[in-house]
Amino acid sequence: MAGVLLFSDEPQAALPKRSAIKVFRYATKEEGVDRETLAFDPLTIEGPLYDLVEKAVSTTKEIVQSIKRVGETGLEEVSYPDETLHEIITNAVLHRDYSHQTDVQIRIYDDRIEVESPGRLPGHITAANILVEQFARNPKLVRLINKFPNPPNKDVGEGLNTAFEAMRRIRLKEPQITEASNSVVVFIRHERLSSPAQIIMEYLEENATITNEIGRGITGLRRDVQMKDTFVLLRKRGLIEQVPGKRGRAWAWRKVKAPK
Repeated sequence: MAGVLLFSDEPQAALPKRSAIKVFRYATKEEGVDRETLAFDPLTIEGPLYDLVEKAVSTTKEIVQSIKRVGETGLEEVSYPDETLHEIITNAVLHRDYSHQTDVQIRIYDDRIEVESPGRLPGHITAANILVEQFARNPKLVRLINKFPNPPNKDVGEGLNTAFEAMRRIRLKEPQITEASNSVVVFIRHERLSSPAQIIMEYLEENATITNEIGRGITGLRRDVQMKDTFVLLRKRGLIEQVPGKRGRAWAWRKVKAPK
């Protein structure tokens, strides 16, 4: 099975069990959705595992980039760290139970992504210890795909830790891992730990100034104009002021000192 999954041009046609990835886009935030909330027919991604992961990640990112939500500065793009999507989808493909006749499912909602991998957690792994313990259900897959050029996995047991850290870095809540009767579901929610304005003020508690580039990095806002609008909002509230930088460099912002 490992040989077919890795080296066949169409493993899904050769194997008796399902081994593809289904991608669903639900235009809602609600639970318990039905066909009426599907934005389009589900997509089926097939091919050898190396291509399967790459196609699934790029397809998910493309769909997510089309989602808009109302934020503090108007309509904002929804985004997730590339590392988070890559590591969680890679995990779902490499560590799934291939004895189950079910595809990996990626369900994209307005405010979250759900990645469902067939089969329960292997060995002694639980949702509580998965970030600190290691156990490979499919060791041949994990070992051999790691020998490919630019492999999707590093084979050092740090993939999920990387995914969690990437979410924390842009102030999004960590993914949630749950175990169902015959599958494992990872919830990647677009819920900020703090608003962009709060994040900026927290940063200025520890740092003298902040630039647009730094602000985008810590808030997760992708567009320069979104970051600029947040700075202007804080300036109107009398919380920050602009500081001219050196010639040729960007302006910075600093916290307004409270009057004595």
